[in-house]
Amino acid sequence: MHSHVYQPEPAPATHGRLIRWAWLYDRVVNWLMLGRARELRATTVDLARIQPGETILDVGCGTGDLTLAAKTRAGQAGKVSGIDAAPEMIAVARRKAAHAQSEVDFRVSAVEALPFPDATFDVVLSSLMMHHLPLAVKQQGLGEIHRVLKPGGRLVIIDMQRPTTLVGRAIIVLSGHAVLREGVQDLPPLMSEAGFARVQASDTAWRMLGLVVGWVDG
Repeated sequence: MHSHVYQPEPAPATHGRLIRWAWLYDRVVNWLMLGRARELRATTVDLARIQPGETILDVGCGTGDLTLAAKTRAGQAGKVSGIDAAPEMIAVARRKAAHAQSEVDFRVSAVEALPFPDATFDVVLSSLMMHHLPLAVKQQGLGEIHRVLKPGGRLVIIDMQRPTTLVGRAIIVLSGHAVLREGVQDLPPLMSEAGFARVQASDTAWRMLGLVVGWVDG
């Protein structure tokens, strides 16, 4: 009798940073957000103005908390997918979805090669992921996101601000990000280059996080 050893899905080829410690990820994020991780997810869904029935993609979805919150807001008629290049993250996200009896399509994939047809999604979400990507991968990923968004669709990014003050730099160091040369405020030019017709940037209730929203012509 042959024994079957579980083999996780292989990680895709990517030059982006993979976070493989999925078992600890939720606790680390909650610590970084001073115990307000759940509030951050809810705020992201609010800022994205997700409507019932919309089709949504969460890129760099991690263990799936934001993706599942988006599915709750999109409702039964909404179709929601989440991708992450780390198989360990997707395994945890799938377990969460099964436990919540939530129909979310979680896939192992890199942002620079999205496994979806053109003009599939109304909304793409990105939370705390872009700062892990080198410039070339950001450019490729934003191009792919633009491709899979429908005309009139939107990309909503919440991510780390590049610190501009001594206090801000201290906060970033304490959060475990000793070097952060590019922040969310550096994304608008890249988004415009990727084809987004209109891009707006703003602060959030979290000092070290910023918001950028880009729209596809439609």
